[in-house]
Amino acid sequence: MKIQELSKATGVSTKTIRFYEESGVLPSPIRKPNGYRDNDQTDINRLRLVAGARRLDLSLDDIREILALRDKHEAPCRTLLNQIQQKTEEVAERIIVLQRLEAELRDLHALGLTFPTDDVDGKNCVCHLVSEM
Repeated sequence: MKIQELSKATGVSTKTIRFYEESGVLPSPIRKPNGYRDNDQTDINRLRLVAGARRLDLSLDDIREILALRDKHEAPCRTLLNQIQQKTEEVAERIIVLQRLEAELRDLHALGLTFPTDDVDGKNCVCHLVSEM
């Protein structure tokens, strides 16, 4: 199957498929004598796993590790579960940081509303507050 067909079967853009090939996540495709790609169901399955892992925000290195295990006919399930757990913890930490940022922004906005909004020099307005952070 051609790259457009692979794209349609997986929902992954042709540009992204090419990027995955260049980065070594996907192998270079087998080519027909006319130069067209000859992707098969194995390629679809591999690309679906890659796309699903990327949707979970796993890194390309994480994905390479999973695929390397599969390529060696070793079950990558434990590795994938560990990666999912690590990503869960990272997301939880990021949520805390973002909640703090949200509170800081809300406070700054409320304080900024008490300052004039026509201070061209930025010495007695919200711009000054931001500059001092």
